[in-house]
Amino acid sequence: MAERWQDEPWARDMWWSGKTTRRRVLGLSASAAGALGATMLVPAPWRAAFGQAKPYKIGTLQPLSGTAAAGGKTALVGTQMAVERINGSGGINGRPIELIVGDYESKPDVGRRRAEKLAVEDQVDLHQGGFLSNVCIACMPVWEEHKIVNMIGVCLDTTITTSKCSRYSFRPFDYAPAQAVAFAPFLVSQLGKKWHIAFYDYAWGQSTRDAYVEQIKKAGGEIVGTTGIPLGTADFTPFLSKISGSFDGLFGIFFGPGGVAFGNQTYDLGLSKKYKIAGDGAIAESTNLPALGEKIEGFHGINRYVPVLDPPLNTPHHKKFFETAKAALKKIDPSGPLPDRYVQSNYEAMNFVKLGIQKSGFQGRKDSMKLIEALEGMEVKESEDFPQGDKTLRKEDHQAFIREFIFQIKGGKHQIVNVIPKEKTIFPPACKFA
Repeated sequence: MAERWQDEPWARDMWWSGKTTRRRVLGLSASAAGALGATMLVPAPWRAAFGQAKPYKIGTLQPLSGTAAAGGKTALVGTQMAVERINGSGGINGRPIELIVGDYESKPDVGRRRAEKLAVEDQVDLHQGGFLSNVCIACMPVWEEHKIVNMIGVCLDTTITTSKCSRYSFRPFDYAPAQAVAFAPFLVSQLGKKWHIAFYDYAWGQSTRDAYVEQIKKAGGEIVGTTGIPLGTADFTPFLSKISGSFDGLFGIFFGPGGVAFGNQTYDLGLSKKYKIAGDGAIAESTNLPALGEKIEGFHGINRYVPVLDPPLNTPHHKKFFETAKAALKKIDPSGPLPDRYVQSNYEAMNFVKLGIQKSGFQGRKDSMKLIEALEGMEVKESEDFPQGDKTLRKEDHQAFIREFIFQIKGGKHQIVNVIPKEKTIFPPACKFA
């Protein structure tokens, strides 16, 4: 493994080699990379397709190194897929997208500095991206101060669209309260009434824990205890080994390496023999399954996206997205992981940006309010732009509502157990824009 993400084979090929074509429009800008060591621009070759048309400058901040690097790279694949498709189809209103990529190293302070640079030096028209919730929260005041629309790609902390909501930020995918409303009745009625929750002890994990505590109780269940594990912890054994007692299920709220640690170590400690194991779908993302192997067998989770071609995801739109994403991910990981929710949500977030620009006539940052008004309340249908399904981007809090998939891991693969329509995931708004 290379010490820097920029030196990894996928990055050299995708960003640094200059092998760009009309269908591969992302590359390096030496001046930007020199300034941050991790920032790139669309190179000159896009002009072959668009001539002198002024590009839309869109920034995307992702954790391409540090704790969340694995997820940040797949998230970037989703953004890249959408940009390539948009530019390959003539851009937006005849203008190409110029994508500026910043690595915030999985650190909130670095993320804030990268956001300031995108806003002040790079003069981006808008931002699409964000992975770690604590970094998203740290950057939101920057986007608001500079009147830059922020279309989030991954961040799930509940407060982003509740107590910390901003008129300039949108979350075009689900959040913990909606997931908990959809999943808690299944947990209590099908798996058990008494639950212990283990969670990543930072913004996202805490808010997700709170949502499940509330909804499991509403569904008639009971929370017997909770265990927080610091973000970045490699060995969960000291924490999980303390979990004991009489209850039915252990619910995990982790992602990336933490999801692998939870799945493997609950098995190694014998917890998966004593209790039902369930949790956030990020634990069993497709990119985690090879490292989890048979130890995650029987796990129940909920996710906005699962990489299967079974109904209702057996549509031509999803099949095209699925195959394109597989090919793109193989450049990062030769084992060929299946697409995950990070690819899906960033791909669809960029397509929301496209529709909003088309609807509003957005020309640049001066038109941010026009773009905001166009996006508020937007309804989209399942399509090539939105292969996951129909969506509603609520006006009151800029939170989207989408269908959810309850799944079980069987034979090392996701098997859809239930589909919860978006209308049954709605949670009341709790946002007051400044």
